Amino acid sequence: MSGFDKWLGHCAALLLALLWVLPLLFAIWTAIHPVAFEARFQLNAPLTTENFVKAWQAAPFARYFLNSFVLVTSILLAQFVLCTLAAYAFARFRFPGRDFLFVLVLMQLLVMPDILIVENYKMIRALGLVDTIAAIALPYVASGFGVFLIRQAFMTVPSELDDAARVEGAGVLQILWRVYVPLAKPIYLAYGLVSVSHHWNNFLWPLIVTNSEETRPVTVGLSIFASVDSGIEWAVINAATLMTSGPLLVAFLLFQRQFVQSFMRAGIK
Repeated sequence: MSGFDKWLGHCAALLLALLWVLPLLFAIWTAIHPVAFEARFQLNAPLTTENFVKAWQAAPFARYFLNSFVLVTSILLAQFVLCTLAAYAFARFRFPGRDFLFVLVLMQLLVMPDILIVENYKMIRALGLVDTIAAIALPYVASGFGVFLIRQAFMTVPSELDDAARVEGAGVLQILWRVYVPLAKPIYLAYGLVSVSHHWNNFLWPLIVTNSEETRPVTVGLSIFASVDSGIEWAVINAATLMTSGPLLVAFLLFQRQFVQSFMRAGIK
């Protein structure tokens, strides 16, 4: 590749990066400046936090944040337990139909969640859980991607460690907890970030299954706030958007190095 081709590739990458970041820069600009400067980009424009205060007071965002925190935490804990047990079984145990069952688990990755919305809603309604946080979480407590990712990590653990643990008198669950889980911590971190990000931003299913402020997550609350409460005040809407997406941005900036390294060491081949 010639020097000109490399320069052209770098320019194209910078252009794409600029196009990707422009909406975020616009949201930040409008959120920290008065409404009069929504479309006036002056370097000496005054800064303000009024938009954040107004957005926070206009809707019960504290409740929305609490609902989302409870939702993503409960889903993540359930996924860690179920995916760990399933991955351990697929990685280290021999039983009839193991490969076929694992293929069925992987087939979950080919099914879009939106296809199952009607059936999921029927089941949630039959259980009497409509308009609850449990109703949002139940369809996601098991994850085919989580089983696959953790299984791949467990497959890289030397079998000699199993033998050494059994010689010491460790049982099956003790081996899992003391040998496999510690060695797969980077994978759990990477998967945890993916799970939290996905379910924090999930919108369609929570919108369908919730009806009240007591159960709405931040995505649904922000949508209702933007369409009803704040009219066309983009400064306030963007301030609310930054508040709801801020925790994910901070988490990714703090853990981005571990996140990338975890997937590189996941053993996916």
